[in-house]
Amino acid sequence: MKGRSVTEPEDLPLIERFADALWMERGLSRNTLSAYQTDLRQFAQWLKEGESGKALLTAGRADVQDYLKVQFDLGKKGRSTARLLSCLRQFYRHAVREGWRQDDPTARIDAPRLGRDLPKSLTEGEVEALLQAPDIHVPEGFRDRAMLEVLYATGLRVSELVELRPEQLSLTQGLVRIMGKGGKERLVPLGEEALDWVRRFMNRGRADLLGARPCAELFPTRRGAGMTRQAFWYLIKKHARTAGIHKELSPHTLRHAFATHLLNHGADLRVVQMLLGHSSLSTTQIYTHVARARLQEIHARFHPRA
Repeated sequence: MKGRSVTEPEDLPLIERFADALWMERGLSRNTLSAYQTDLRQFAQWLKEGESGKALLTAGRADVQDYLKVQFDLGKKGRSTARLLSCLRQFYRHAVREGWRQDDPTARIDAPRLGRDLPKSLTEGEVEALLQAPDIHVPEGFRDRAMLEVLYATGLRVSELVELRPEQLSLTQGLVRIMGKGGKERLVPLGEEALDWVRRFMNRGRADLLGARPCAELFPTRRGAGMTRQAFWYLIKKHARTAGIHKELSPHTLRHAFATHLLNHGADLRVVQMLLGHSSLSTTQIYTHVARARLQEIHARFHPRA
């Protein structure tokens, strides 16, 4: 950054003392403290390079607001701006407590309103490619295919999938019984495709993995134990690479695809809520934004007056 370095006594020592206080009072990590110090140094530098040449302890509310606006205009997103304001707010509250200044210039500044991030999803074609990625000619690949089919067919949480037990399945009715968050039970249809893969895995693939060893979970590892969420997350990433999917994925990517694709095909929002196990409809409503974007795209492409 151009301009003078921040070396004046009224700036650096205060920043260091503030960081020391955070470390002693809250035990923050070295990385977090370093980020706070960097934010404060950059703000101090910006103040000194301004027309009034102010320091941290002489900055007013308008200065803080102007700086936040500058950062936003430079491309900082809402969450980054909110974190920056949080840093400045903590510094000035500490300054008031220590008697360094009488007022807090951040006191009446509202944090940026943060829109909730839309879940990352996959197209139906990408899901199909992901489902076909495992090598079903080896026991682990057969298991992975069955797991992916179940995940996409049911929208289970990854933790619910890896903890799934054979007794939770009704193969005759094609249902899986899930005990979700808060001890709430729900029944979710498997669908013919996933049901077929589960039947085949239970009849052949599972025994190939376990041999004579017992395992409570439906989908065991080669060692005969239940799979961890982290291990399954690794498998999703591996199969996504095989499928040529370069999107940034999360462990819940197929859960998001399940909900989005249901809505895209006309499913009722409350039905999707029940299938996902959401206690509140507002949690499910975030998927309507994804589905609405798809509907707008279809309208723009095919409506004669779009």
